[in-house]
Amino acid sequence: MTAIDTTAIGTTATDVTGARTPEAADVITGARERIDALDDRIIGLIQERVAVSAVIQEARIASGGRRVNLSREMDVLGHYRDALGKPGTALAMTLLELCRGKI
Repeated sequence: MTAIDTTAIGTTATDVTGARTPEAADVITGARERIDALDDRIIGLIQERVAVSAVIQEARIASGGRRVNLSREMDVLGHYRDALGKPGTALAMTLLELCRGKI
């Protein structure tokens, strides 16, 4: 994401960021750019995880197994919960839902 051009809309960087000083606005703008870059990387990793999960599901089904391995999903939920607390469980549930595909 690029810096916001505030001149065309008559606002300042402090207006856009909610900061009260130009210095704080600069820090916020830079940090937001870093967050945007991190989000892009996270999305890419999630897309990669979805693809790897599809390979696993195909192999499991081709061998006569079920599409979803509930004990593995419980391991994943526990891993995220241990690392991130209760919100980690919600995040893991979302990832699992994305990776299962249409059931």
